[in-house]
Amino acid sequence: MKTFMDKDFLLNTEAAKELYHKFAATTPVLDYHCHINPQEIAEDRKFDNIAQVWLGGDHYKWRAMRSNGVDEYYITGDATDREKFQKWAETLPKCIGNPLYHWSHLELQKYFGYTGSLNGDNAEEVWNLCNARLHEDDMSVRGIIRQSNVTLICTTDDPVDSLIWHEKIAADPSFEVQVLPAWRPDKAMNLEKPDYLSYIAKLEEASNVPVKSFEGLKLALKNRLSYFAEHGCSVSDHALEYVMHVPADDAEIERIFSKRLNGESVTKEEELKFKTAFMLFVGREYHKMGWVMQLHYGCKRDNNDLMFEKLGPDTGFDCINNYAPSSQMADFLNALNKDDTLPKTVLYSLNPNDNASIGTIIGCFQDSSAAAKIQQGSAWWFNDHKTGMIEQLTSLANLGCLGNFIGMLTDSRSFTSYTRHEYFRRILCSLIGSWVDNGEYPYDEKALEEIIRGISYNNAVKYFGFDLKLK
Repeated sequence: MKTFMDKDFLLNTEAAKELYHKFAATTPVLDYHCHINPQEIAEDRKFDNIAQVWLGGDHYKWRAMRSNGVDEYYITGDATDREKFQKWAETLPKCIGNPLYHWSHLELQKYFGYTGSLNGDNAEEVWNLCNARLHEDDMSVRGIIRQSNVTLICTTDDPVDSLIWHEKIAADPSFEVQVLPAWRPDKAMNLEKPDYLSYIAKLEEASNVPVKSFEGLKLALKNRLSYFAEHGCSVSDHALEYVMHVPADDAEIERIFSKRLNGESVTKEEELKFKTAFMLFVGREYHKMGWVMQLHYGCKRDNNDLMFEKLGPDTGFDCINNYAPSSQMADFLNALNKDDTLPKTVLYSLNPNDNASIGTIIGCFQDSSAAAKIQQGSAWWFNDHKTGMIEQLTSLANLGCLGNFIGMLTDSRSFTSYTRHEYFRRILCSLIGSWVDNGEYPYDEKALEEIIRGISYNNAVKYFGFDLKLK
């Protein structure tokens, strides 16, 4: 019987141990997609207790607690932080096989020096230990980032955001980690939403451009794209429910947009035509600016109407959508590629059944402008567990060049979630180590180091064009 989560956790062969400890463990972290708050970095927030770190906005944990029958009062309600932590500690032992179990204990080990297993009986001990540690000087937000060996973070930001906190961080010479904005224009595209017109008013104010037409919308977005670029942004991100419709001509798109600006609702057909025009426009702008376009799809959001009315979005009531837009995605990329305006693009699907289709789509649009210009993104959201990562890595290896993969991201709102990179790297080294151990790949140390360090860090540095040293 192996020791619980020791230094060789998940490393099942000698080759895996060698690859992880020699290369992966010493390589920095580049977190090119997350949802952390840049204000907390700028202000170097200190947390009062471990519940604030773990449970403040983590809908992964909220879902697990609900699955354990915990009352909402102890999840998002008015219970004390200590009471919420107790319910999480009682839930965690039931999460055998869930990545939350491994992530939580990796965080306890790395940041708090606790090597036991958290449960309801020892919750008070762990609560006190973690809280004492959080009050030490090196456990501020910036301290946690430094301990995690992070060199660069891309947050997620709306076109109307002022980016004032990014400015403050960039102007502070005492903090060496780059914190850059990433452009997330979903609210500018989703014209079917009830609050769309109020959002357009905010965009007009931020851009100082009147938006009275689709052409006006494009001018306003161009203005904000330039503003984001001035603040170091080179990455976009989109949450898509539909990818590509038969394109409409300019006059029809203007008619649809004018209809919505006048306060009328649009049909589903009109919505899809508009979103297609929107995505083609921004895709061409990204190409012009040398940006990377990230596309996330395959999610059906806010399925529990009762809880959505109480808590709003991003509270743990989303699921996988079986809709697989492989044909539409190919058509969308092709529409940009045929006039040479296809930017570097990363495709993520929440549905693991899409792994092979994405692997074949990306192979249609690779060219000499970049190694793996079109990427399959890492196992995302409901797939960022051991099985999901192995399946995504194996599928990408089977159908493409795994050695050019840009690797893991946290996609998280928590500052202690950088251990997800460690989790991913252990799984990566275990998988590649098994191939070496089985004689499927030689133990060529130079080649293997390039692959492991590349997927862990270097490939992302080169792909996104960040001003960082390769490791």
